[in-house]
Amino acid sequence: MAQATQLGARRTSVDDIFDHLRDEILSLRLRPGDKISEADIAARFGVSRQPVRDAFSRLANLDLLLIRPQRATEVRRFSLREIVKSRFVRAAIETEVLRRAAQLCDASGAAALEQSLVAQEEAIKARDVERFGALDYDFHKTLCQIAQVDFAFDVIMEEKSKVDRLCLLSLSKENRMPELVLDHRAIASAVIEHDPERAIEVGMQHLGRLDDTIDSITVTNANYFEPMDM
Repeated sequence: MAQATQLGARRTSVDDIFDHLRDEILSLRLRPGDKISEADIAARFGVSRQPVRDAFSRLANLDLLLIRPQRATEVRRFSLREIVKSRFVRAAIETEVLRRAAQLCDASGAAALEQSLVAQEEAIKARDVERFGALDYDFHKTLCQIAQVDFAFDVIMEEKSKVDRLCLLSLSKENRMPELVLDHRAIASAVIEHDPERAIEVGMQHLGRLDDTIDSITVTNANYFEPMDM
């Protein structure tokens, strides 16, 4: 049984290529619209083209790559339609998460939220955008744990990942991390004080901050969006 587990956990070249490119795309080292060559990636990793194709396919399924027959593969541009859809789903899920978290938060939950906030503030001091992004995920995961709906984080994570590049672009260009951590503090305060309506109100304001980001980036980087959206 132990041997089966070990074999199941064994990484492949597809995993390595997928993880590398996903990190490059989500960190914006590869920008929306950038071209990616199968041959170049295969040469870099010392593999045939097949594992690269498999990794590309996985990334395309996450809407991170656009694969077009007989044309260059490119990093997928942002889709305003998908962003609106993601916002709608997240608002519905997070409203219930915040309601339940505010009802169920205990001393250990309050301590976990405070620990998360302190770590976020340290990331701001270090101007570590990527670290702050990871801690943002942890904060929402903690809220789901407090609400006793861990499974809800899977949905939030899936929807959040669709706009992560946009959020990261906003954080790096506008230095909005302090504003976002203030939102997190207000959400945590309402949850700890067992005030579900206030938690939801602040949570929806926090989610709505993406609107200003979209407006700004559609002006400064219109080429980052799919043409049919513009």
